[in-house]
Amino acid sequence: MKRREMKELTAEELRHKEAELRDEIFRLKMKRAASALDDKMAIRNRRRDLARVITILRWNARKAEGKTH
Repeated sequence: MKRREMKELTAEELRHKEAELRDEIFRLKMKRAASALDDKMAIRNRRRDLARVITILRWNARKAEGKTH
């Protein structure tokens, strides 16, 4: 998911997406431990998506407080 698409989501949708990504990362790590993970970059990509979601949530929270920097 691209940053532009994430910025259009509501805070509730972003929190839901965060939970989904955390769960997916957990499952991918379990697959990796069992040597059943085909896509070696999947964990890295999901972690980056999670970081984007968290960053956008924080930006929105700061914007709501009236802080810009």
